[in-house]
Amino acid sequence: VQLQASGGGLVQAGGSLRLSCAASGRTFSGYTMGWFRQAPGKEREFVAAISWSGGSVKYTDYTDSVKGRFTISRDSAKNTLYLQMGSLKPEDTAVYYCAASVYPRGKAPSEYDYWGQGTQVTVSS
Repeated sequence: VQLQASGGGLVQAGGSLRLSCAASGRTFSGYTMGWFRQAPGKEREFVAAISWSGGSVKYTDYTDSVKGRFTISRDSAKNTLYLQMGSLKPEDTAVYYCAASVYPRGKAPSEYDYWGQGTQVTVSS
């Protein structure tokens, strides 16, 4: 099972980026898929999560600091998770990780079993 995150880069404040997380080895239907980020010297923190059943999204959640600016989504046909990030701020600078959890509404890193390798997002002021 592999999660491959991509799409990071350098962007000016106010700009946008879309992160992707391609899953291989299995499908993650029934799992909660999440995005986390870790800035230098800080702990890894929850950003957003999504779960679905059949063809319908059951649950999405965001940390307060990204609500209204970030959108989590997935393409089941491509087995890919996305994080659309808008109105980016310098404080969004971090390495972003995608992950999969068997917990219905996991928010803690310890609740996630599978992790991607991370993609760097740098927002300049």
